[in-house]
Amino acid sequence: MNYKFKLLITFLFLPLVLFADAKTNAQTFGALTLIPPAVAIILAFVTRNVIFSLFMGIFSGTFLLNVSGSNIFGSFYHAFVDMVTKMIGSMADSWNAGIILQVLTIGGMIAVITKMGGPRAIAEKLAKKAKTGRSAQLYTWVMGFFIFFDDYANSLIIGPIMRPVTDKLKVSREKLAFIIDSTAAPIAGIALISTWVGYEISLIKDAYAMIGQTEINAYSIFVETIPYRFYNILMLAFVFFSAYFLREFGPMHKAANRAITTGEVCHPDSKPLVSQDTSTLEPKEGIKHSIWNAIVPILTLIIVAFIGFYFSGLSSLEGETLKLVQANPYSFNSIRDCFGAADASIVLFEAALFASIVAIGMGMQQKMFNLSEALEIWVFGVKALVITAVILILAWSISSVIKELGTSTYLVAILTDSTPQILLPSIIFIFGSIISFSTGTSYGTMGILMPLAIPIANSVGIHTGLEGMELHEYIILNISAVLTGAIFGDHCSPISDTSILSSMGASCDHMDHVRTQLYYAIFVAAVAIIFGYIPAALGYSIYMILPLALLVIALTIRFYGKPVHVQP
Repeated sequence: MNYKFKLLITFLFLPLVLFADAKTNAQTFGALTLIPPAVAIILAFVTRNVIFSLFMGIFSGTFLLNVSGSNIFGSFYHAFVDMVTKMIGSMADSWNAGIILQVLTIGGMIAVITKMGGPRAIAEKLAKKAKTGRSAQLYTWVMGFFIFFDDYANSLIIGPIMRPVTDKLKVSREKLAFIIDSTAAPIAGIALISTWVGYEISLIKDAYAMIGQTEINAYSIFVETIPYRFYNILMLAFVFFSAYFLREFGPMHKAANRAITTGEVCHPDSKPLVSQDTSTLEPKEGIKHSIWNAIVPILTLIIVAFIGFYFSGLSSLEGETLKLVQANPYSFNSIRDCFGAADASIVLFEAALFASIVAIGMGMQQKMFNLSEALEIWVFGVKALVITAVILILAWSISSVIKELGTSTYLVAILTDSTPQILLPSIIFIFGSIISFSTGTSYGTMGILMPLAIPIANSVGIHTGLEGMELHEYIILNISAVLTGAIFGDHCSPISDTSILSSMGASCDHMDHVRTQLYYAIFVAAVAIIFGYIPAALGYSIYMILPLALLVIALTIRFYGKPVHVQP
């Protein structure tokens, strides 16, 4: 191929926006910058497949960035190459690589401790204490807090252990499935260490970069959002109050009365889902399983992570801040500064890897498996979370496309003047719930919305002046709206993986579970908006908002809920 022909091909394939920045692209394309997130969202509705939807959203964006009016085939080619480049770039980033490794490693650790029977031993110990319908429900709720590190593990472990107990005490399978589902994602989503944390903080870090803040500590921001996770907190409270007061409403009340009056814990015409095959992780028979097989590795993970946060942050501090920390290294302010400067992706990966080694060592010492078997089990757990890694890469890639295309810049320009400060968090919460309901996944929803929510919240906050609160606090509020809206929609969706697993764990008809849970989820979401996000956006203190919202939940169940006549 001669030089002139090469030059001609290069010229024809040259993208029109090769040298444009995000602001220029936003001005050039205008409303077209909305195509990538719109394609991802619409396809999510139509196909209910978040991986395909994100993939096509990325491709539509890279096509716009590489469009060449004189050669459509060249544009497609360069769009595909650009998409692949962005995916590779996402994986090559050291922060992102640490997040992926952390998620996969925790998955391996969970598999090992599950094989050792630790989580099962905890569940069995609590199950023995359940003597009444009330205590059976409350102990099931408590178990969700013990298995905080992963929503899948929660659904698959608690259901099979508690099902014989709740059946004996005439608690409906629908209620059991509801408790399992409501202590899975809502707890994993706010736990300080879980398989969710890496994904959530990576999205936060990437979105903050869009508003020019690249030195923020994403883990610290994640922790700040926890008090504003109204749906998660209120749903956990709802489960507790409904169990404690033994009151229900809507379809759940009918299910509860059926179970107690007829002894039929399932509807006669229902078709319960059977639990998926988890034989690979079933503990060996004839070996006594100890709660310490779960507690020790998890405590190791937590302790090593907290120590790692301190020393990782300490090594990053400099100047006056470093001097203050060295002068009083163990004060609250020093610990806060160190945690704020830590590289969470590396620390969590190191902690998960060390905890995995501890778990494998304990299992080998107890002769539950040899080294070869232990590594096979660990890899099995890693494989279970590969889908999370795929979604992570796609989410980072569409975030990169949106940033380069100027989508956030365009949205900020048109929404800043028209969106009231008071309504933005609620709008984001509702929009996130719609997307996650249609896709059945909270992960993909977070990946789609987070790159848009933070820039818009930042601009709306600057434009309106934010009466009663600081800009940072307002952005935190909107981040929590993304994360909880995604969980709410996922909680209601019949195609949600956690909902399906909860039905399997409880051996409940899946649509019976969805139908009875839907009333409760919508009610809690309404309380989260009316008594949570709206007053919080007006600047009212979280110390006033949260107790009031919890009181509304408790009073509604106590006085609107109808009593279930089971043994108290």
